Amino acid sequence: MSSSETARRRTVATRVLLAFTLVAVLFSVVAGWGVFALRRAAAEADLVRSGYLPLSLALRDVVASQDTWNTQLNHITTARNPADKRVWFDTAMRIGRPRMFGEVRAALDRAFMSSGDESLVRVGRELTTETTGIENSMREDRELLAKLFGALAKGETTDAEASRDKLVTRGALARKRLSQLEQRVQGNLDLLLDAARARERLAIQLLVGMAALALLLGIMTALYTRRVLSPLAAVTQRAMAVSRGDLTPRPVALSNDEIGELAQTFEDMVAAIARANEQLLAAERLATIGKMAAHVTHEIRNPLSSIGLNVELLEEEVAGTGDSESGVLVRAIKNEVERLTALSGQYLSMARQKPLRPEREDVGVIVAEACEFMRRDLERHGVHVETSIAEDLPAVLADEAQIKQALYNLLRNAREVLAAGGTIQVRVTEAAGGGVDLRVADDGPGIDAAARERIFEPFFTTKHQGTGLGLAITRQIIEAHGGTIACEGTEGGGTTFWMHLPESVDTAPAETPGVEALSSVSG
Repeated sequence: MSSSETARRRTVATRVLLAFTLVAVLFSVVAGWGVFALRRAAAEADLVRSGYLPLSLALRDVVASQDTWNTQLNHITTARNPADKRVWFDTAMRIGRPRMFGEVRAALDRAFMSSGDESLVRVGRELTTETTGIENSMREDRELLAKLFGALAKGETTDAEASRDKLVTRGALARKRLSQLEQRVQGNLDLLLDAARARERLAIQLLVGMAALALLLGIMTALYTRRVLSPLAAVTQRAMAVSRGDLTPRPVALSNDEIGELAQTFEDMVAAIARANEQLLAAERLATIGKMAAHVTHEIRNPLSSIGLNVELLEEEVAGTGDSESGVLVRAIKNEVERLTALSGQYLSMARQKPLRPEREDVGVIVAEACEFMRRDLERHGVHVETSIAEDLPAVLADEAQIKQALYNLLRNAREVLAAGGTIQVRVTEAAGGGVDLRVADDGPGIDAAARERIFEPFFTTKHQGTGLGLAITRQIIEAHGGTIACEGTEGGGTTFWMHLPESVDTAPAETPGVEALSSVSG
């Protein structure tokens, strides 16, 4: 998976966390709104209890006191003892009215002035101003009361009734203004209660709606989580099937998350196990065949040696008799014995790999000696060898004899491919990551891609009379040195074998170059 795909992919944990975070946020909003609504309702209830209710009671007391004032004024001229009434009026002017208006102002201050709402503060100021105006206007009753009781004391009924009428008129006006003030406060209280009821209805609706939405989202999140995590059950069942030995490839449901990646990785692992089992079986079969071949080859080498020795003696005797026909038959027998001896040697070489005896060697010198040794045989078959060996090559740990054997096998294969003649190019260069690269290229007909995939398998050959062991032995030698070997086709025909030898036997094999790197070694 590329980095951009990884960046776009959201993990299951992330998606589930986002879903539950959304549910939690929605529930938090619901709870927050509930807390806000409750606190607002509590604040309004406290405002009504500590502000509006005392204010309404104080205004009602003032209105009731004014009604009593007006009633007493209506009967003041007919009272038997006006002096007693004067005491009541004086007490109301000095103590009663200031106390009641003080309670009204205190209630206004609690209800409006201490609020953080600017609109309520403004209303409170207006009501306080109105209350103060009414109180100030009622203070002027003191002078009229003095005239009233003075006239009554002198027996001036007409003047007393005139003063009384003025006081009654002023009292009625004050009572009217106080009633309007009370009604205004009651109106504000009604508005507050109406707003509280509306807010309560809205809060209930929002709480019910958000609770339903949160419940729906929670159910959807649970279903989504179940759907996202359901592939885990499939992976578990697949793991149980694999544990029972079922290595048959299965399709993987596409899922852009780590569960889908886990399922794909698991299937890749199962495929790798299946391939490893196949390779293990093949290796076991090859090991069995190798043991049998080694045993059989060991058993026939001694008879072949005896037959070869006797054929040589017989060839000397036939040559002495001058019988040409017998000589031809003896030479044919000798050639077959030599072929069988070489074949048995190959089988033994494959079955019993010789231990490495590595030393610090100059691979360029080894390659030059091997090519020079093979040059006459190759030229006799019409094959020309071109060598290109870089200077100052690093010394590598190598077994000289086995490296030469590997190179001989490649040169002989190229010679057999170039039956009508051609050119073999051998190049030795220093590897980019350390060590040495060796390339052997021919300009023959080439090998098809399907055959190249199996070219290093034991007993696989593209020749009519080949054993299929030469390249397998070559690969054994190179891999025993910690190196790698590859076969590439070249444009226009021909085949290139690429070998890498590290500086140390324990060094990891270098990466095999692609076709582009090898195409320069043309046939």
